[in-house]
Amino acid sequence: MTTVTARALIRTEAASGGRTRLETLRSDPPLTLRQTGPRRVHLVSTGAGPLRGDHLELGVDVAPGTSLEVRSVSATLVLPGLADTPSAMVVRARVGAGATLHFSPEPTVLAAGCAHRLVVRLSLAEDATVFWREEIVFGRHGERPGRGHARFDATVAGRPLLRQDLLVGEDAVDGSPAVYGDARCVGSTLLAGPAWAPPAVPDVKRERRAVLGDGWAALPLAGPGVQVCALGADAVQLRERLRRGEEAAAVSPPAAERAASAPDTRQATTSRAETGRRAP
Repeated sequence: MTTVTARALIRTEAASGGRTRLETLRSDPPLTLRQTGPRRVHLVSTGAGPLRGDHLELGVDVAPGTSLEVRSVSATLVLPGLADTPSAMVVRARVGAGATLHFSPEPTVLAAGCAHRLVVRLSLAEDATVFWREEIVFGRHGERPGRGHARFDATVAGRPLLRQDLLVGEDAVDGSPAVYGDARCVGSTLLAGPAWAPPAVPDVKRERRAVLGDGWAALPLAGPGVQVCALGADAVQLRERLRRGEEAAAVSPPAAERAASAPDTRQATTSRAETGRRAP
């Protein structure tokens, strides 16, 4: 069976007047890139899958002093295929000095029978800023998920900031009340940069602490960052919980604690059309 190997690249450069220019936008189907704003790129899937055996790579290079936003047009549906080896999606991102990257694609859906690896290698300069969100849906509606292994590695100036592994589709993990319980989706967001750096001099008032909400947690890291983790019954609930955690992580520590304890008065819409979007 024929498998697909594709490598796409986004590279920015600084332009006059403090502007950001897309120096390189190289697509390699099914990884197709479209510029949708001065500093925004959308990933458009121009083929089915990935299927077992496919190997896709996306490189993101944000030059010093520039900013970039990367999104996707739709969810990624990972399919079984006939190859013996898992499919793989590898994202390698470098964010230069004073640069900003916002990376928030739509969810990855692990269809029944698939085997998939999602690997992120994120390298930040000392004063770079990053917002990085990942969402995984456990199969299409009414089916068990395929197997997935998500690995996330982030460093700041060469120092480890976050190392994370997520396994989906393993009986010992999926059904455990200590891991996913009855959730159908899992997600996380990394907010990193100087704004989240621990105080140089210990200060109880400025020290960030873990903030817990309904189905989400904002966890301060040892370095300049906060990780938000969430579970959800569906993709809509997962996104709402991640946003609650992101809001808590983005404000000062005392305000974050007040926000977590306040009741959520916003209306969460879980219409049939929306839930159908996550489960093609």
